[in-house]
Amino acid sequence: MRVAIDTGGTFTDCVYLADGELRVLKLFSTPADPALAVLEALKRIADAEIVEVRHGTTVATNAMLERKGARVAFVTTAGFEDTIAIGRQTRARLYDWFAPIPICIVPRELCFGVPERVSAEGKILRSPTDEEISALVNAIRISEAESVAISLLFSFANPETEQRIESALRTLNLPISVSHRILPEFREYERASTTVVNAYLAPLMGSYLRHLEQSVTVRNQASRVSVMQSSGGIIPAHLAAQEPVRTVLSGPAGGVIGACRMAQLAGFERIIGIDMGGTSTDVFLSGSTSEGAQLTRESIVAGVPIGIPMLDIHTVGAGGGSIARFDAGGMLRVGPESAGADPGPICFGRGTQPTVTDANLILGRLDASSFLGGGVALDRSRAEPILHEQKGPLTSVEDFASGIVRVVETHMENAIRVISIERGYDPREFTLVAFGGGGPLHACTLARSLRISTVFIPAMPGALSAVGILLADTVRDYSRTVMLPGESIHELEPIFIELEARGLEEFAAEGLEGTAHRSIDIRYRRQGYELNLVYDPNAPEQSIAAFHQLHQQRYGFSDSEKPVEIVNLRLRMVSKGEPYTPRLRELIPGDGSTARYAERIIVFDGMPHSSRIYKREALVPGDTIQGPAMITEYTSATLLPPDCSARVDGYSNLILAIAPEKVP
Repeated sequence: MRVAIDTGGTFTDCVYLADGELRVLKLFSTPADPALAVLEALKRIADAEIVEVRHGTTVATNAMLERKGARVAFVTTAGFEDTIAIGRQTRARLYDWFAPIPICIVPRELCFGVPERVSAEGKILRSPTDEEISALVNAIRISEAESVAISLLFSFANPETEQRIESALRTLNLPISVSHRILPEFREYERASTTVVNAYLAPLMGSYLRHLEQSVTVRNQASRVSVMQSSGGIIPAHLAAQEPVRTVLSGPAGGVIGACRMAQLAGFERIIGIDMGGTSTDVFLSGSTSEGAQLTRESIVAGVPIGIPMLDIHTVGAGGGSIARFDAGGMLRVGPESAGADPGPICFGRGTQPTVTDANLILGRLDASSFLGGGVALDRSRAEPILHEQKGPLTSVEDFASGIVRVVETHMENAIRVISIERGYDPREFTLVAFGGGGPLHACTLARSLRISTVFIPAMPGALSAVGILLADTVRDYSRTVMLPGESIHELEPIFIELEARGLEEFAAEGLEGTAHRSIDIRYRRQGYELNLVYDPNAPEQSIAAFHQLHQQRYGFSDSEKPVEIVNLRLRMVSKGEPYTPRLRELIPGDGSTARYAERIIVFDGMPHSSRIYKREALVPGDTIQGPAMITEYTSATLLPPDCSARVDGYSNLILAIAPEKVP
């Protein structure tokens, strides 16, 4: 049995296949030890059975956000010890004289320089002596470092010196991260930063994954434990322990994969996805669900650049557990601080600070009796007096709750604008895919604000990240900087063959067969950045022509006469995941009346409306519902404002038609 488990800030979602159908289980997360919730889920789903566990984890993400990683010794070329601290000239707030200095994750006393030099062409100009390497080993030994990152200049062109230093440092029995394996590409700052992050996370992630794998093996005789990568592919747990930098967006990546798969089945090609969980909201854009979401290699996580491939996900601190408060100027703020799973929202029984979940409950936008299938009773009688005490200058608890919802929806709308309008995409040309526990609650309001006419709510929206993890392919990414003129486009085959041989060997060791996907990074000569293009070995010159077209689309100009430069070669090895297609059922026109079980007041845009409440599992394909209404289910709830409608398709997805906003 294959089980996918996604650990979130508030809930741990578990999805598995039983009798050809997807099943879901949600448990409260255990932040002190995330493995406890994972093991509890396995006990309930498949106690003592042989299972394959696929895991989406926030351990690396939280370590970066909370700065709770290892004490890292940074080893680099002498004279470049301050590379990590200096960074680039770009600043988030260039003209803010009072902006705090970013906290470097490597203290100055743990930066060590090695007297060595390699040319840009890979020629060794100066090698460290055995005595100099021995002195380095002794210095790191007495530094109390817990992990080591090695990133020498131009080691991607010739890794010999890095390998010598790594071999000498093995005597310290510390985790060692070396740049020629983690990121064998040029740009010394990004390469060094990525290697340092890997070293920063290695002890924590290594310990966590080894403990989890051992515990699962003892309890369930697991054949394999795997982890979701930030790039949207599965990787074996032992490799994730060695390269934890590849897992910093593990959970959100699963949501992207799940959203693209479900939207493609439903016939939607261009989508904007919004995943609202307990702590944050993740948004992404896909111009083609058949090809998946866009990848980026210029990510910044917790203020630190990371150069490995990641799904292009934009995250804001706006989740169901986001805490509402008034600042010193009397302005209502929501997030980024979150109540998480412990103590959680007020209505969960332990929290004492107002959250988005509490606000939605006060406004009638959550059904207290059916939350998590009735497994968690939401306590309005506890939330209401605490919100009344903390409502500040507002006249009523309802006004306070409405304000909280408006603020958090503004944060979410701005996040969508970042990945769409600010990148040249018109959101009106896309379908909004809403998932996560809170996404469907706010989807219609967001779509109306952005003039999106259609919203897609997939089946099991609150556990879609786990669905994506369950269905994801196994993926490994390889790269190499080459810096060749465009005329050398026909000379790349030997390098690709070498990368492909490495990928096939690693896949074979896991008992997998992989397919190679090639691409290259190209730029105009003397440009600072490059564009990634698919590389066809049978027609390599097409990559050059495609580069000019993409440059025109991206930047508004191109010059086919100007010489180009091939910067990096990239290879993605893919082993397809287990196929799954939900059962397509016949559409029977109906109004959903058999699924209706209550009618109550829900506040939309500050106005109360008598609204019908439906159970989603009782709806049948072909049903059409008119708003105002709420559709409840085990993992989430969908709000349908007045003048909007929802229909159930053959896969039991909800397709919402959004009425345009009325202009007074």
